[in-house]
Amino acid sequence: MAHPAASSRLLVTGIGELVTNDPQPGREGGALGIVRDAALLAEDGVITWIGPSAEAPDVELAGDAPHPHHVEVLDAGGRAVIPGFVDSHTHLVFGGDRADEFAARMAGRAYEAGGIRSTVAATRAASDDELRARLAGFVAELHRQGTTTFEVKSGYGLSVRDEERLVRLAREVTDEVTFLGAHVVPFEFREPDGPGADAYVDVVVGEMLAACAPHARWVDAFCERGAFFAAQSRRVLEAGAAAGLGVRVHGNQLGEGDGVRLAVELDAASVDHCTYLADEDVAALAGSRTVATLLPGVEFSTRQPYPDARRLIDAGVTVALASDCNPGSSFTSSLPFCIAVAVRDMGMTPAEALWASTAGGAAALRRTDVGTLRPGSRADLVLLDAPSHVHLAYRPGVPLIAETWKDGARVA
Repeated sequence: MAHPAASSRLLVTGIGELVTNDPQPGREGGALGIVRDAALLAEDGVITWIGPSAEAPDVELAGDAPHPHHVEVLDAGGRAVIPGFVDSHTHLVFGGDRADEFAARMAGRAYEAGGIRSTVAATRAASDDELRARLAGFVAELHRQGTTTFEVKSGYGLSVRDEERLVRLAREVTDEVTFLGAHVVPFEFREPDGPGADAYVDVVVGEMLAACAPHARWVDAFCERGAFFAAQSRRVLEAGAAAGLGVRVHGNQLGEGDGVRLAVELDAASVDHCTYLADEDVAALAGSRTVATLLPGVEFSTRQPYPDARRLIDAGVTVALASDCNPGSSFTSSLPFCIAVAVRDMGMTPAEALWASTAGGAAALRRTDVGTLRPGSRADLVLLDAPSHVHLAYRPGVPLIAETWKDGARVA
């Protein structure tokens, strides 16, 4: 006789500090919604209860049912639990690396967007299986760093065939896939006798978009000098939106420009980098629902000035932190590292940086089921080997991620 599938339960008790990102009366930490001496219960991958550890529900089953619940009980031992990090900006499908370029930059060479082309060549030369294996390694690395939800962009293929396989491979590991055919203009279009940038945009909004849209949730464009002008970016983003994709924008990384205002005009979920902002850019963001996603790993790795998170937060802009994990300008998958840099160099408090890398990242993906720990949200949580979330910035470089749980199952 067939029995119903066994369900699973996870009970975490003895949590010294539980960060919920769900402010409620009596909770501490403002937006963090901190519960002290707490417990939580998850059933089938979803949070069902949060409260004082002394009031934790009894998860033992009575009787001798032939298909009992699988129950896992974890005693946090007074350590902190936070929501799993939500990394809303990564480029994880690529071949090769650019260590030599990094070394040269540290010796004084300036960062330029054109360096992307060397990764394009290596990515085109790699097989699907090679890219898939490397991607699996990065996913495991993200989990070890406490990241449970992540976005992955294409953008290192820059041909119809290669962009399609990058979004297809990315979709194997995440639903948050972004089509970034408009990353840079590929070298074969920029050669002296090549057809040019506008002709490449024709390909992006035509055959390439048609091939990639079935595997993607988002469309993105690098609206920046050395990449795409505002009019070209608009063509790509509007075509993607017409194909049913949500809009994201790379903007204002290398200087003031049109990226932020274009993102706000198109109701983009996020505009990423925001390193150089005019007052009107900040005002536009503050009056919109577009998230400003800051990528401190980029400035760390390129020696550009850091974005001014304090200016944005004080203006009422929603801010997210993401890794921008990529081989050229930010080869880190560590949001704890990004938190430490944001607190040290970008004017954020430890609480603001944690919120930005969890609930802020969720807002940048227009998600409400991740980035928080409350009944109904996914059971994506991180046990810190520390008594408080403050230690993420207070102890930079120390591996404080003790365990990572996604959908109620341990992944690291």
